[in-house]
Amino acid sequence: MLNRRFLLSGFLGAALLAPGLSLAPAKAADAPKEFRIGYQKSSSLLVAARQQKVFETRLKALGVEEVKWVEFQFGPPLLEALGAGAVDFGVTGDTPPILAQSAGAQLVYAASSPAVQNAILVPKDSPIQSVADLKGKKVAFGKGSSSHNFTVQALKQASLAYSDVVPAFLAPADAVAAFTTGSVDAWAVWDPYFAIAEAKHNARPLVTTADGLDSNSFYLASKAFSEEHPDVLKAAVEELSGVARWAAEHKDELAGISSEATGIDLAAQRAAIDRYRIEVGPLSDAVVAQQQAIADTFYELKLIPNKINVRDIVWAAPTN
Repeated sequence: MLNRRFLLSGFLGAALLAPGLSLAPAKAADAPKEFRIGYQKSSSLLVAARQQKVFETRLKALGVEEVKWVEFQFGPPLLEALGAGAVDFGVTGDTPPILAQSAGAQLVYAASSPAVQNAILVPKDSPIQSVADLKGKKVAFGKGSSSHNFTVQALKQASLAYSDVVPAFLAPADAVAAFTTGSVDAWAVWDPYFAIAEAKHNARPLVTTADGLDSNSFYLASKAFSEEHPDVLKAAVEELSGVARWAAEHKDELAGISSEATGIDLAAQRAAIDRYRIEVGPLSDAVVAQQQAIADTFYELKLIPNKINVRDIVWAAPTN
């Protein structure tokens, strides 16, 4: 029944709601043989879509023979693969696409979603009680990840400069080891790693996304794919929006799907999803402006070498 309900709410729901889309669409003239999706285990919507074969069902009807899934630990390497043409579509936090655009990567923003929760964590018995106490301390986060920007913004909110802390650039798997052994003073990371750290590693949040530091995640495509296969990309985004509508109303089931697929403890997965606002849609002017503000800040901090215009790479879906 789960598969049936999911497909009815996701795939068929998207089909009914999408303008001009029928339940038995004609094959797209631009359909490639395969559609390659880069994803992270923390991407619960894509994990659910993969388990339920939602993209496979929709895109096969358009003439795509295979959907290939490629796993990444976090955003920057995923976008490297996207820019190199090794994957066609993927999701990351707010920071990776800014660094990628600055480096000249050929990609486009296809859709946006509210970001999962980020937090700066310390051990429960740490003397550090606020972000202001991080001055001079070593803070772990993934370089170029969403937690990189979250750290910059949290420090700014606490009237600290980025230079006031000592960055330790670590991917989540390495950061958790450094955190639990005391090699770093604090760790900035996103859900479900945030929830796992609370449940299993005696972590205490100093600040979270909910403390006025909201941001976005982005679904991106290679520029070449968006130009060569716009109808397929449009269908993929429509399908993802259908999955999001289903997921927003079935958070317990989404947590179960994600836990089963990833091996993450169900309680931690539920905690992460309970605080996640689930929706997917085109980039609004407000989202573009927020992303531009991040890009401008990173340029001012010399974290990127050149100014960029985010709107230059915002994709517009075909209207036919």
